[in-house]
Amino acid sequence: MKLNKILTTAFTTILIIGGLSTANAQTISIIPEPYQMTKGMGTYTLPKSIAINAPSSANAISDIMAGKLRTTTGRVVYFTKNKPSIDLQIINDANLGTEGYTLDINEKGIQIKANGNAGLFYGWKTIMQLLPAAVYSNTLQTNANWSLPFVSIIDKPRFGWRGMMLDVSRHFFSKEDVKTFIDDMARYKLNRFHWHLTDDQGWRIEIKSLPRLTSVGAWRADRKGKWSNTTTPALDEPKTYGGFYTQEDIKEVVAYAKARFIEVIPEVDIPGHSMAMNTAYPFLSTTPNYPYQVNAGDEFMDWEGVNGHVAARIDNSLDPSNEKVYEYLDKIFGEIAPLFPFEYIHTGGDENAKNNWAKSANVQALMKKEGLKDINEMQSYFVRRVQKIVNSKGKKLMGWDEILEGGLSGDAAVMSWRGVKGGIEAAKQNHKVVMSPNDYNYIDFYQGELTAEGKVYRGLRMKTTYSYEPIPEGIDPSLILGNQANQWSEQIFDIRYAQYMTWPRGMAVAETGWSPKEKKNWSSFSKKVESQFEKLDAAGVRYSKSMYDPIVTTHLNSKGELMGIMEGEVEGLDIYYTINDQMPDNYSEKYTGPFLLPEDVLSLRVISYKDGKQIGKFLNIPIESLRKRAVKVL
Repeated sequence: MKLNKILTTAFTTILIIGGLSTANAQTISIIPEPYQMTKGMGTYTLPKSIAINAPSSANAISDIMAGKLRTTTGRVVYFTKNKPSIDLQIINDANLGTEGYTLDINEKGIQIKANGNAGLFYGWKTIMQLLPAAVYSNTLQTNANWSLPFVSIIDKPRFGWRGMMLDVSRHFFSKEDVKTFIDDMARYKLNRFHWHLTDDQGWRIEIKSLPRLTSVGAWRADRKGKWSNTTTPALDEPKTYGGFYTQEDIKEVVAYAKARFIEVIPEVDIPGHSMAMNTAYPFLSTTPNYPYQVNAGDEFMDWEGVNGHVAARIDNSLDPSNEKVYEYLDKIFGEIAPLFPFEYIHTGGDENAKNNWAKSANVQALMKKEGLKDINEMQSYFVRRVQKIVNSKGKKLMGWDEILEGGLSGDAAVMSWRGVKGGIEAAKQNHKVVMSPNDYNYIDFYQGELTAEGKVYRGLRMKTTYSYEPIPEGIDPSLILGNQANQWSEQIFDIRYAQYMTWPRGMAVAETGWSPKEKKNWSSFSKKVESQFEKLDAAGVRYSKSMYDPIVTTHLNSKGELMGIMEGEVEGLDIYYTINDQMPDNYSEKYTGPFLLPEDVLSLRVISYKDGKQIGKFLNIPIESLRKRAVKVL
């Protein structure tokens, strides 16, 4: 069915989004925003017996649908081709692409059409958002009104790569935790799971030909405190914290993701970030006699280094002049490649401290032999060698934007994390790019008031994440694969906190990756996010409400006095505060504009309300923090 024909789906009265308005049309809130949506008058109530029709190729999808509906609604669900309540069809419509779908809900029932099973699955995810929040529960919900609004949707993604990364090296997440992360991704039509499997703090994937990678490299001394504030373990301290995934675990997770139309991209981060590997096999480093142990969170990098270049006080890089390194990497990628069907393997390449390379006679000799003019070209040499290994396993190489330094060849793709500059440069060199700039997409950054959440590098508000446009001006759009958020786990110890840091900012990433650029609107999106909270509650997903916390800044006026300024991230907030250490409520001073913070103030205490109800968390901001934020007004 062609798009223009679908648009004529019969409704007695319709409301076209952005067009006519009517008091009787229902509010529909879907994240990510569909490509095109037409709302109708009326609702369809799921019958007592729900009949599902699906092609045999979509049996797995229809089974998921049936299982969910049986569990939450208590209805009888069966399969039939005769007058189905929910009708799934495979069609041939080039306009929809491989992941698009159409969804029609009217008095006849629910109909999803797509070119393939991915589209049918995404249509089902949209239905889930149209049903009452109770559908996200895992138990029978007897009080829900199982009705859906009449609507006609034509939907397809803007980008093919809608990604999210989870770092399981700094802190280990169980196989079930990873599946939970994947389920959360699928809820919002994200489709690339980037699995950061190795780093200085742990090697997490079984390599059968190199067993010490996990018997030694997967374990470290246990530490409970704040990351980088931990004490350095004694060499003989028991190494009790860690874990790894067997190859059977990997296969299980990959299959689980595939059933949710999510491809898994493994990352082995080399040549830097390799302390776990060096601990297992010290002779792979340029300092083979060093008494290595897997890093437990204590700081060992000098991020300023020499002339602004990062330096490692303990060598965490592989030796590019050692042929054993390439032999071992051949074994590693030889075992990894068959486990992951996706076309790319991510090989890291970021933050490689080259100070130990510069001191190595063997590295210097190799540079001379190969005619490499500087240490950056040495890394480029390493990347090209690794790329040949990856290609020999039938895969393409992807790496962080540092792999551009010294030159990049072949079909290697770049993931741009240090802002957008690396992505722009890679695209100009005709390389495929995934945009993942830390100033928009690093969801391990704190997301609300610093003093309430604790510092993690720096802050990133959801509104900023949502504002990102992945296609830089003047760049060929076909070279931009898509958009990705990264969840680094230095400060994230478990899946519940990973959820808190991911949601709802992950919704902003999802809508940026899926929805048309012109459909993005912060005001309407933030309201949609609020409507998702009830659904996440029903699903048992932890999330942050930092969007309700005011953004607090300060400046020095012309007299040198400290002035406070507060801004709501979302519309409709009433902000109340005290500066005399009393607990604020909605009878306290209401914020209406900049206010003086006299010298005798010890703290600013803030609370936010919406529609007469407390909605934001209580903020108690010390005066020292407020003074640090101040800029002088000229």
